[in-house]
Amino acid sequence: MRTHYCAEVNENLVGQKVELVGWVNSHRDHGGVIFIDLRDKSGIVQIVADPADSTKAHKVAEEIKDEYVLKVKGLVRLRGEGLENPKLKTGKIEVVAEEIIIENKSEVLPFQIGDKSVNEELRLKYRYLDLRDPNSLNTFILRSKVTKAIRDYFESNGFLDVETPILTKSTPEGARDYLVPSRIHPGEFYALPQSPQLFKQILMVAGFDRYYQIAKCFRDEDLRADRQPEFTQVDVEMSFVEEDDVIAAIEGMIKEAFKVAGVEVSLPIPRMTYAEAMEKYGSDKPDLRFDLPMVDVIDEFVDSNNEIFSTIAKDKKNNRFKALKVPGGDKFYSRKMLKELENFVRKFGAKGLAYIQVKEEGLKGPIVKFMSEESLNKMIDKLKPEVGDIIFFGAGDKKTVLDYMGRLRVKIANDMGLIDENEYKFTWIVDFPMFEKDDNGNPTPLHHPFTMPDMDTWDEEDFESIQSIAYDLVLNGYEIGGGSIRIHKEEIQEKVFKMLGIDEMEAKEKFGFLLDALKFGAPPHGGFALGLDRVIMLMTKTDNIRDVIAFPKTQKAQCLLTGAPGEVDKSQLKELHIRVKKPKADNE
Repeated sequence: MRTHYCAEVNENLVGQKVELVGWVNSHRDHGGVIFIDLRDKSGIVQIVADPADSTKAHKVAEEIKDEYVLKVKGLVRLRGEGLENPKLKTGKIEVVAEEIIIENKSEVLPFQIGDKSVNEELRLKYRYLDLRDPNSLNTFILRSKVTKAIRDYFESNGFLDVETPILTKSTPEGARDYLVPSRIHPGEFYALPQSPQLFKQILMVAGFDRYYQIAKCFRDEDLRADRQPEFTQVDVEMSFVEEDDVIAAIEGMIKEAFKVAGVEVSLPIPRMTYAEAMEKYGSDKPDLRFDLPMVDVIDEFVDSNNEIFSTIAKDKKNNRFKALKVPGGDKFYSRKMLKELENFVRKFGAKGLAYIQVKEEGLKGPIVKFMSEESLNKMIDKLKPEVGDIIFFGAGDKKTVLDYMGRLRVKIANDMGLIDENEYKFTWIVDFPMFEKDDNGNPTPLHHPFTMPDMDTWDEEDFESIQSIAYDLVLNGYEIGGGSIRIHKEEIQEKVFKMLGIDEMEAKEKFGFLLDALKFGAPPHGGFALGLDRVIMLMTKTDNIRDVIAFPKTQKAQCLLTGAPGEVDKSQLKELHIRVKKPKADNE
């Protein structure tokens, strides 16, 4: 239907006839001559409908409205002197319409294309209109190019693209499964995969050596701005490798992927231990685009004349006393703003927020009087504050203090504009704990139960001290991917299951097919999974993952475009041997 895309029409075509198709981006009547901006995926070109050139085309042009679909035949000519539009790729030319055909009309739009101030639910309901925004199109052009770069990288490095099942067995992997009832097997269910974890390990047992897949994954969990119930994962597994081999392969992929977005990633990417990340930044996904590290000052409060402070400081294993020096913070934060910061950290378990202001006349703040002169000098020597700085303090149990002080660090950086939005700061987080305590104080895997523990650190009496051979890749405060070396020896897997309280019968029931496979010559292997949606989100500098997914769900896991989830016919439920029990109303 066309000879060119709109943005392909240029000075080289002057004097030639072209046939174009697209949507009416805008139209203007200038004293009888009608100007139409015609848009397709490539961009915009100006169409001129002048009755002196074609009364028929001009008559049709009088009928058109925004977002009508047109087919236009016309002659390319240069625009008049002083009428060029440098903002358009086609700004030096225009097309004089000889024929205009209205292929389809459009009703009045519920919102203007590209208006991001419109309620997001309305935009998601009419997602096809939201996607007409050239900025949205550019996002998906980038996503397509990044995906191709990833595929090209793995294909050129000997990886095999293998699809794994979507209908599979429900296994405990940290989040709720989406369940699919079986019609053929009444009362039994498939699960949609949270990840291809078990299958990719089985592929290593099968001798495939290097596997990758751009896989759909599903998790029925509470949503937020950077999380969706279905998401895309770049999934990787490699045989006969150690941690460094996997990290090197992933770094190569990251370099190629980000090159598409015009970002040069320097290799190797720096590494940081989990312990250092938590102690300095209060997070295992630290944003390193700004400094503001937390400094340990617990020793300086052991001899405090405040009993609460000294008691906290005497238990160095379970408690923390952290200082956060903010250069220029005393000049920036008013008393009212400081109160707002205190209210902020209280939401995350803090009992208050102590601080010291660094004034010309010296240190000012209630906490000063609780410290000996010697301890105060030691702390000042550590922090090296300058006049105009402010030092915030967090004290209490380790987990709570690291959490709220880490959040405070990020809030301060945002408040004070310390973050360079154009910077990309990568880091690997390594040496993760193998286990963490659940709500009952029992061990639960920090990653998953097939992660290889560092057996040199194995201690059944102190499971929190056991480290794993696991690694996460962090970018600008987001975990964009993670992986580990896997357990390939039966005796190690049994030790892990025993630590988790999983007996032989339960292990067989939940993971039997994998455990059986590991008995038949399983090679050493490890892998990685990258969250593709989150990476594109960061590349395009949006803070909403829904912007980079063509047809996303809301934070209530609803598709407003299709109305999913929805009720189904009773006949379908009957076939599946399911009876729906309606929840009782609050007043029943």
